[in-house]
Amino acid sequence: MQLVEGVDKMKKVLVLEDEEAIRGFVVLNLKRAGYETIEASTGEDALVLFDQNPDIDVAVLDVMLPGIDGLEVCKTIRASNQKVGIIMLTAKSQENDKVAGLMNGADDYVSKPFSPLELIVRVDSLYRRVQLMKGNAQENSDEIKDGPFILNTKSRRLEKSGKKVEVTQVEFQLMRHFLENTGKAFSREEIFRKVWSDNFGGDRHKIVDVNIRRLRLKIEDDPSNPTYIQTVWGFGYRWGNE
Repeated sequence: MQLVEGVDKMKKVLVLEDEEAIRGFVVLNLKRAGYETIEASTGEDALVLFDQNPDIDVAVLDVMLPGIDGLEVCKTIRASNQKVGIIMLTAKSQENDKVAGLMNGADDYVSKPFSPLELIVRVDSLYRRVQLMKGNAQENSDEIKDGPFILNTKSRRLEKSGKKVEVTQVEFQLMRHFLENTGKAFSREEIFRKVWSDNFGGDRHKIVDVNIRRLRLKIEDDPSNPTYIQTVWGFGYRWGNE
């Protein structure tokens, strides 16, 4: 494992990739974009480095690794930190890895082979959302209330029946979108553009569906029979607690 010094100590990215050439390519382009990079070639090293660097903003994790793979690293990181952004590097043909990564807490994925510009755009977008999630709470912050839910838009905190619900930056954006538009049906494409913008080039409908499934596991009393995030068959989703 190797620590690479960058010019901006406030923009820190963990890069987990066992192939040295690919890792070097990723690190070089991240450094050119102003990020400080922390390199790991194994899942075991990545978890140690993550614990040693609590100010990491984004983690870029390869899926296919010997020993602890990228999916397990993603799951472990997400269990301890809801605010860090996570991007999975997946083989283009491995659709199951993409879904598994998202279900284990990843925010985005990039399919190999990828261009430097594509990766930097994804990291930049995720970094900005992470900074919003890390904003300081204020006593007079705005709140959106619906049924048992309170969403604080300043502290970016979600509560259900008075209990905090840990959400990622993507899940927060989904909740905000729904709570600000209760009862209105949105297509998957509309939800995607609102939460992810147009920078993402993957399977947009799958990204939305998997993140909705993950959010339901956190907020629904019975995720298999959702009350709040309702499916509009053949179209998309709407928020309703009738």
